[in-house]
Amino acid sequence: MTTHPPIDRATLIEAGKRVIALETEGLSRLADGLGPGFAEACEMILAAPGRVIVSGMGKSGHIARKLAATFASTGTPAHFVHPAEASHGDLGMMSPGDVALLLSNSGETPELADMIAHTRRFGIPLIGVASNPESTLLKRADCAIVLPRAEEACEEGIVPTTSTTMTLALGDALAVALMKHRRFTPEKFRDFHPGGKLGARLAKVRDLMHGADALPLAAPGTPMSEALLTMSQSGFGVVGVAAQDGRLHGIVTDGDLRRHMSGLLDHTVDEVMTENPLTIGPDALAAEALALMNGRKITCLFVLSPEGRAEGLLHIHDCLRAGVA
Repeated sequence: MTTHPPIDRATLIEAGKRVIALETEGLSRLADGLGPGFAEACEMILAAPGRVIVSGMGKSGHIARKLAATFASTGTPAHFVHPAEASHGDLGMMSPGDVALLLSNSGETPELADMIAHTRRFGIPLIGVASNPESTLLKRADCAIVLPRAEEACEEGIVPTTSTTMTLALGDALAVALMKHRRFTPEKFRDFHPGGKLGARLAKVRDLMHGADALPLAAPGTPMSEALLTMSQSGFGVVGVAAQDGRLHGIVTDGDLRRHMSGLLDHTVDEVMTENPLTIGPDALAAEALALMNGRKITCLFVLSPEGRAEGLLHIHDCLRAGVA
């Protein structure tokens, strides 16, 4: 049975710090050395009418998959092609109009050979990323980005660590630079992230609100007896007072009912309502609406068009169910 030495926490922490320090140094060298080749790569991607084909083998392949996903979600159409699969039919996933981004620390990854040849044969622009400027990949690339020489984080210097971290950071830098050029807005970002926490944070009021058909509304002059019935049937705890053209004059809330409890049924909605209530527009972020409701300690907001017409109603529970926080 294999035996292990006693665990020394201090040694483990020190090893972890060394890794982070080495990778930080590698990233600093990468940033310092970023030059015209980076801008040229951005220009090639922007000029391509097709997609960015990202590929790499082994650890570089894992980085390539992540970068393809990052590009695709930030406005740059992209997908990953496995180099080994490319040699068995997937080269057809890369065509004129595309641009290839091939990753290889050594620049001599044999599995990339067919992809390199394919780009040369069909005139597909090739961006190569490697640490050896004299490597096959960078010599044959239209745009060569050289990773700086940096020590791998393992003591033996053989495990891809610092090199893959630099490659990942370089790809992220490309994606963000392209975002900046394209003026990629949070609203566009949400189009590619409709689910999960990101989608919830960027959801708009119109995405979560109850529409016009569900609005609890009463016309000016409506007796409170009728308004109470509308209020109880809707389940929102509020009634909007709106003219025939849909313009909101005010709202009747539970608080208004308590303030007019004496002789309530002898009143009309106009006499009980709160005028100029807090409202929100349909294109506002749901997170903004939630902050307003929390700040005012209210549970819902009427959603108004720019002309002041009631278009919907957003309840605080709608925000919480969607994960808005």
